[in-house]
Amino acid sequence: MKELFGNVLLLDPMQIIMWVIGAVLIYLAIKKDMEPSLLLPIGFGAILVNLPKSGAVTQIYDKVAEIGVIDLLFNSGIANELFPLLLFIGIGAMIDFGPLLSNPKLMFFGAAAQFGIFFTLSLASFLGFDLKDAASIAIIGAADGPTSIFVANHFGTKYLGAIIVAAYSYMALVPIVQPPVIKLLTTKKERKIRMVYKQENVSKTLRILFPIVITVITGLVSPRSVALIGFLMFGNLIRECGVLDSLAESARSGLANLVTLLLGITVASKMRAEDFLTKETIMILCLGLIAFIFDTAGGVLLAKLYNLFTKNKINPMIGAAGISAFPMSSRVVHKMGLAEDNQNFLLMHAAGINVSGQIASVIAGGLILTLIK
Repeated sequence: MKELFGNVLLLDPMQIIMWVIGAVLIYLAIKKDMEPSLLLPIGFGAILVNLPKSGAVTQIYDKVAEIGVIDLLFNSGIANELFPLLLFIGIGAMIDFGPLLSNPKLMFFGAAAQFGIFFTLSLASFLGFDLKDAASIAIIGAADGPTSIFVANHFGTKYLGAIIVAAYSYMALVPIVQPPVIKLLTTKKERKIRMVYKQENVSKTLRILFPIVITVITGLVSPRSVALIGFLMFGNLIRECGVLDSLAESARSGLANLVTLLLGITVASKMRAEDFLTKETIMILCLGLIAFIFDTAGGVLLAKLYNLFTKNKINPMIGAAGISAFPMSSRVVHKMGLAEDNQNFLLMHAAGINVSGQIASVIAGGLILTLIK
């Protein structure tokens, strides 16, 4: 009984604040269905690691360290970048690159939508963050959780918890963040531009060669990104080869779901009150939002620029789908198109740009790893 009350007395008000943050994340996951496979374990993990003398994290008893299971998972799955890479296999197995292969020019819009990463890198550096920390924060703009974890962990930033929470939170908030930006940058006339999708059969040979060729080209240009792009493309190759259907299904369902759950609760090791509740965390959340806004703007503005030089106009809203939040961003654009004109179906065009954004975000992460040492 004495020990029980002793633990209660050890409670820090900041730990209670982290309980509230954890509860909010759980609420958003369950009630609002916002990235539940990640926000729920992250929220529960935030509570788990902020209990007094929590056995889930490493504690010192009689000068002997008892390794907590969450720290063990972190060292085994995130510190060596295993979890993000395994998750990439599952993501690759989910993605259909058909719309992109039938219209390769869409890749440029995916590249333009990475502008927010490099803008935020400059802004974070200007605000006083160390260059490696600034790069880790900027990668929130990749709108790709595994890439954010991979890059931030590689640089050893102490802001890993805040970066991951920001990355996944804003991915879940894409339907809220993107529409105002898109409407601000486009006219009603532009949003009503109709685009006809011509179904073109993409050969199985091309589908198989695509992940192999992209891996080789990316590896030659940005060797540091080989692991990222390689695991993503390996997952896609499993999907497209046609002889590993059961493994492809396992990768995009069982593997992806299990790794996502473990990843979410393991991230909590970096959400202890003393590390998370800082002014830097607030700044990181703001910078993450800026990254998403400028990513969206980059894709839309390139689409508007493209329209200046072509007779066949494209709906500039599809440029916003270049962020890597797949498939949420393409769905947002499609719904906005239907809201302006109920016969304007933009989903396949937006999906092509969306999957190109997935590739572009991984390449951007690799370039940051290459350029910043």
